Amino acid sequence: MLASKVSCASKARVVSSVRRSSRRPSVSKSSSKGGVRGSSNVVIAAQVTLDATTGLQVPHGGTLVDLMETDAAKHADLKASCNRTIECSDRNACDVELLVVGGFSPLTGFLNEDDYNSTVENMRLTSGDLFGLPIVMDTDSEDIKAGDKVLLTYQGEDLAVMEVESKYVPDKAKEALNCYGTSSIEHPGVLMISTERGKYYMGGKVTGLKLPTRVFPCATPAEVRATLPPNADVVAFQCRNPIHRAHYELFTRALDAENVKDECVCLVHPTCGPTQGDDIPGIVRYQTYEVLAKEVDNPKIRWAYLPYSMHMAGPREAIQHMIIRKNYGASHFIIGRDMAGSKSSISGEDFYGAYDAQDLAKANAAELNMDTVPSLNIVYTEEKGYVTADVAEKDGLEVMKLSGTKFRKMLRGGEDIPEWFAFKSVIEVLREAS
Repeated sequence: MLASKVSCASKARVVSSVRRSSRRPSVSKSSSKGGVRGSSNVVIAAQVTLDATTGLQVPHGGTLVDLMETDAAKHADLKASCNRTIECSDRNACDVELLVVGGFSPLTGFLNEDDYNSTVENMRLTSGDLFGLPIVMDTDSEDIKAGDKVLLTYQGEDLAVMEVESKYVPDKAKEALNCYGTSSIEHPGVLMISTERGKYYMGGKVTGLKLPTRVFPCATPAEVRATLPPNADVVAFQCRNPIHRAHYELFTRALDAENVKDECVCLVHPTCGPTQGDDIPGIVRYQTYEVLAKEVDNPKIRWAYLPYSMHMAGPREAIQHMIIRKNYGASHFIIGRDMAGSKSSISGEDFYGAYDAQDLAKANAAELNMDTVPSLNIVYTEEKGYVTADVAEKDGLEVMKLSGTKFRKMLRGGEDIPEWFAFKSVIEVLREAS
């Protein structure tokens, strides 16, 4: 363990780059109703209870938060009350948007020091509600203090007003170890909190003025909920990359899982905010999803886009994703191998085990009133097309493989991509963007 308090004057001197400091993220044990930590290959039904009036999933904390001030006449007074201004980063803007629209329900603002410490240490807010990762506003300003009102701006737009309840020096070393399982800046999330975030964190209530202007539309939780069928299972699929054939097979087959009712839909809900530096830009990812939605034209699939900033925090981030999708109306969540995982930027070693995220999600599913659907290991075979890896091995089928490296090389070289691997419409978008 690193010392509990660290000097943050230069932002970057928070964590060591020593790989051996890694450990599993600190997590809360689920309540007695939270079920058992299950085998990675076993489905544990959480018996999801839907709202009796709406027939939809109950938001986290019981109420879907809406922080937007809809009376435009009050906007001028709100802005006039501000004595400070902060220009949001791309990540900050995503957090502000999800706070305002209720994606982070039950939060009504950025975490104060007590809630920050509780989330870091216990994966819970001081209210007792589960929460995967701390949502904070950061600054290097020495002048901002508790009691100030801060105008949060982004790319020339006034997004929100924040009432500063507390300003504190976070224990970033502890945050790194507990939330990301490592103090190594070889981890992209740890690198982010150590080099991108400021010396101070601030907590306090947020009042929305407008949502960020984006090229891709991001429907609010209320808007997504309005499109969902009542009394049906809603299986959410999270991704941050273009969807290829195997992904499509994975989430469509999830609708046939034993713990999913016949009346069901799949909510494909990709993140389009900042991710890892080498990921495809959000706007390009959005374009691939749009053309794919038209190509497959599947009535059991709903598409929406999430303005979320990825942390690559593995198990902790899986819990965060479950909470967000619960707020958007999902009753079930597909958990893939090494979900939201990352590799060392130097050694290429995985920071998390293949099933760490699945196990933590299952352990807390009942408390979240969610059910998990472990992702199948889907492979393409010459004889039978897409089947599970178990079936391919059992039947002695010839498995066709195409590595990500080879795929990118073929894409750059203008070579034909096998149709069993990728959708033509997606390939066309990726070629145009490259």
